[in-house]
Amino acid sequence: MRLACEVDGAGPRLVLVHGFTQTARSWAPLADDLAADHEVVRVDAPGHGRSAGVEAGLWEGAQLLVDTAGAGAYLGYSMGGRLCLHAALARPEALNALVLVGATAGIDDPEERAARVAADEAWARCLESEGIDAFLHRWLAQPLLAGLDDGHAGLESRRENTVAGLASSLRRAGTGAQEPLWDRLGALSLPVLVLAGEHDERFTALGRRLVASIGSNAEMAVIPEAGHCAHLEAPEAVLAVVRPWLAAHQI
Repeated sequence: MRLACEVDGAGPRLVLVHGFTQTARSWAPLADDLAADHEVVRVDAPGHGRSAGVEAGLWEGAQLLVDTAGAGAYLGYSMGGRLCLHAALARPEALNALVLVGATAGIDDPEERAARVAADEAWARCLESEGIDAFLHRWLAQPLLAGLDDGHAGLESRRENTVAGLASSLRRAGTGAQEPLWDRLGALSLPVLVLAGEHDERFTALGRRLVASIGSNAEMAVIPEAGHCAHLEAPEAVLAVVRPWLAAHQI
């Protein structure tokens, strides 16, 4: 089984993995620039876009991701970042660098995690009862995504998703379903760049914890005047950090 993907450009391979409710097309602000000197592989994650019929949890999804995109540097946002983190742990031979945007290694408090499982299930039932458009309106109205205006939200590509696909993703690969990975991060030996938006206090703190847990091969950058969706809200600022970092690691 393979995931749907799009490939552009030539050079060192860079795999882009989107967040929940997005698709491969959501990377357009960054992908066009990066494809000037990279082979950019944009993947539709399990349950999304043209991979809507693929039902997979994070570990299985990570295997599918590497089987589809192959060896290279991986850049993931939010849910996509969690998938890339699982890929780095499950298939370390395939990843030569990792960039995480607004990502976490999981919820390690059992009660908090159980509450998140319940919240993810509630979102899935909302999706199944109200349909894609109403669900997206509710999803994008969350305070976490307040930095996204209509021009950056990419609603057209988000509407390409299906009710069944997104509901499966929430239940199988949501933050509640993710086992905590914090005590495994020290095993990562590849270079890691962690990004978070300046206005995203929660994921800035999680990003610093990621770097501390991974060790000296990890570093963090905070994107000014951006929130959780830093790569959509401030793509030029993200590129200004990511490009020199990739070059420094000869990627």
